[in-house]
Amino acid sequence: MSELEKMITGQHYNCLDLELRQLRERARLACAKYNAHPSLGNMKHIKRLFKALGNCVLEPGFQCDYGINIQVGTNFYANFHCVLLDAAMINIGDNVLLGPGVHIYTSEHPKEIEARRRGVCYARPVHIGDDVWIGGGAKVLPGIHIGDGAIIGANAVVTKDVAAHQIYY
Repeated sequence: MSELEKMITGQHYNCLDLELRQLRERARLACAKYNAHPSLGNMKHIKRLFKALGNCVLEPGFQCDYGINIQVGTNFYANFHCVLLDAAMINIGDNVLLGPGVHIYTSEHPKEIEARRRGVCYARPVHIGDDVWIGGGAKVLPGIHIGDGAIIGANAVVTKDVAAHQIYY
């Protein structure tokens, strides 16, 4: 099984693997092209990466790991300098707003030093429901589920699931 297959299936994988490094480089180049000239025409570079992308606005500074594990609904807005680290699926619903500098992480590293030195990683998916607003500077950690209509306060670090229509600070 390749390291990519391990990553996608939620197993421990080696993030230093050549194929994964090449996929990250491809995503960096696509993001750089879009960020240099953010326009509807240059959105094609991002659309080629994502698993699914409805109508959206991505402000410049957008970054992702791979793009292949990002699925976005309609009416999505990501303000400046948002980061989506998508070693596992990031599933974002409809009518979602991300404030500036929002980071969504799926990657984790083991506690054992030797394993980290070898590049061992694992990832857990993140799910964001419909009509969610995530305030500027917030960080969403791996494995988190945010329910429909929830609001995440600015600079929050989301360490546990957030129920539908709840506010998390």
